Amino acid sequence: MKASRILIVEDDPALLRGVSDNFAARGYHVETAADGERGLEKARRGRVDLLVLDVMLPRINGYEICRYLRHEGWSAPIIFLTAKADESDVLLGLGLGADDYIRKPFGIRELLARVEAVLRRSAGGGETHGPAGDETGGEVRFGGYVLDRRSHRLLTLTGQVVPLSPKEYGLLDCLASHPGRAMSRDDLMDEVWGYDSRVTSRTIDRFVTTLRRKIEPDPTHPRHIETIREFGYRFVAE
Repeated sequence: MKASRILIVEDDPALLRGVSDNFAARGYHVETAADGERGLEKARRGRVDLLVLDVMLPRINGYEICRYLRHEGWSAPIIFLTAKADESDVLLGLGLGADDYIRKPFGIRELLARVEAVLRRSAGGGETHGPAGDETGGEVRFGGYVLDRRSHRLLTLTGQVVPLSPKEYGLLDCLASHPGRAMSRDDLMDEVWGYDSRVTSRTIDRFVTTLRRKIEPDPTHPRHIETIREFGYRFVAE
């Protein structure tokens, strides 16, 4: 099994050295960058399995890097490192397409564990989660869209790709895997983010709102992702 390639973008030299040395000691292939411009260039240029990204960077901040990469279809997991502690900052990062968010100061064991968990979930992203009895399990059709699990993409019926962040795709796939079933916010957090992620019910609501803007003809009167008051959501294909 090939070692994962990790790109670390951090402007604190001591922290960058400490984190990169610990990852290298675990057998990862590590690349580093000390500013946002160089980090964005390296992410675009090379094969990267996971990006560890500081938020407050010179030249280009971490939020903008994440925004650029996701807009360009870059699908590798992204973990933010930041001293910002407000929930609004966490929601902003997750909403831009980050997979996890770790607040400074942090222990290196925590960072390693979170990276390994994200990489495991990413490696399992190609699995199908179709309902029992679905012989193909490869796609779900609803409205004017096709959720293609083989390519890990959401397509229109004319073949155009609808840009989704990895977590947006994961949330839609999770809901679509249980059509008609009431999914609690806790269920969605566990299945899409995992037990180790620091997300809240507000995170789920924000991602649902973003998804609705992309797939619903009228997001204020959703047809496919129904709200179940004080509980969660239900996916309706037709």
